[in-house]
Amino acid sequence: MKSEKFEELVSKNPGNELFRFSLGQAYHEEGRHEEAIEALNVCLNKNGEWMVAAILKGKSLLALEHREEAKAVLERALQLAIDQHHETPEAEVRKLLADI
Repeated sequence: MKSEKFEELVSKNPGNELFRFSLGQAYHEEGRHEEAIEALNVCLNKNGEWMVAAILKGKSLLALEHREEAKAVLERALQLAIDQHHETPEAEVRKLLADI
């Protein structure tokens, strides 16, 4: 599994935000949403402007049916996408929010 590779990298360098993000992304892709949220929270606590981490966290929250928390996270991600001029993620988040 992809996550095993990143678990090893994070264990060797726990402060590396990119490894931690990649671990969260791998967990998300594997359907391990609670673990994804935990890894993504580390990233977002270090850098609250990390739009892609916020989007993935919101998607994992939706997968766990935590709709209200997901909505709040995705609203923040939408604002980040707008502020950072990222049109494709903005459209993706708008669709996710419309489906909540």
